[in-house]
Amino acid sequence: MRVIAGEWRGRALIAPAGQSTRPTADRVRESLFSMLASRIGSFEGLAVADLYAGSGALGIEALSRGAATCTFVDADRGAIDALHRNLESLKASERATTVNSRVESFVALQPLELLFADPPYLTGSGSAVVRHAGERSWVATGGLMAIETARGDVVDPGNYALEAERDIGRARVTILRA
Repeated sequence: MRVIAGEWRGRALIAPAGQSTRPTADRVRESLFSMLASRIGSFEGLAVADLYAGSGALGIEALSRGAATCTFVDADRGAIDALHRNLESLKASERATTVNSRVESFVALQPLELLFADPPYLTGSGSAVVRHAGERSWVATGGLMAIETARGDVVDPGNYALEAERDIGRARVTILRA
């Protein structure tokens, strides 16, 4: 698993040990970031969050492409340890905040311009993220939410506008706008 583009292009990332996390495949990340770039242009200066962060690959990719900050949230201690090692190896810790907590308990300090969520591949898990985001005002008006679910698992957009939906391998990527 490697950073695809930007400042840390080609740098290797480590994944948490065990089977409790499922890192986003490089092909899925590449497609997702292409879809996002066509909608937002530049990642420069964005406030980002990576929910169910695992290795942090999605948030690190955004930081590599110029995002100002990223808050990484994961309940798994092993994932947080791997994430810290990735951030330290890239010297990115000063632009990152890690939260070792369940996503449902996350409190954003400010509305985010870009939110990534890669919940476990359980039916309805993406729709649950959308509900939590709406209840807790995680995404700023005009901001984007990118959710990875299992292929075929339709995400209920709630009060968000559906920007794009694409199946890539075993994954479905859904992009919503607040």
